[in-house]
Amino acid sequence: MKINIDKKIIEIIQGDITEQDTEAIVNAANNHLWMGSGVAGAIKRKGGQEIETEAMMHGPIEVGSAVITSAGKLKAKYVIHAAGMGQDLKTDAEKVKNATRNSLLLAEEKNINSISFPAIGTGVGGFSIYECAKVMLEVVIDFLQKAQKIKLVRFVLFEKEIYEAFENELKLQFSSKRH
Repeated sequence: MKINIDKKIIEIIQGDITEQDTEAIVNAANNHLWMGSGVAGAIKRKGGQEIETEAMMHGPIEVGSAVITSAGKLKAKYVIHAAGMGQDLKTDAEKVKNATRNSLLLAEEKNINSISFPAIGTGVGGFSIYECAKVMLEVVIDFLQKAQKIKLVRFVLFEKEIYEAFENELKLQFSSKRH
């Protein structure tokens, strides 16, 4: 699914974030930036240990903030590590909202024009996929209305159920913003 907002695109696909050719991909990180399982583990396996090593040199960071590293062997040029949880590996709407917004701000600051997000906090963090879709899409829709550099925000969702939650939420939010 794809929609346009002020000549910018939000796209939702089912797939593997490590395969994306957007300029940056987002890692659903913890605030110490070690890369264990889930999205982080997949990024480390495909992109290489150097991504985690570089990320950990920036940590620990505040929950809700983000840092950028190179992307190792991935197609993307950068990995933005969005700290959606602390060492307790739990998250909530406010943490996801801040991690999403700060990832977008960092991408904008670095002149990145395309970025791929996973569903932050829905794996290890145990955050509801429906609430995640609502929070992340609200932030992205709002941000794209002011963005200067970012032209494409892609949500890459591995599981069909999460993909459908994001697709339904985007339809809902986009139709409500247009009336």
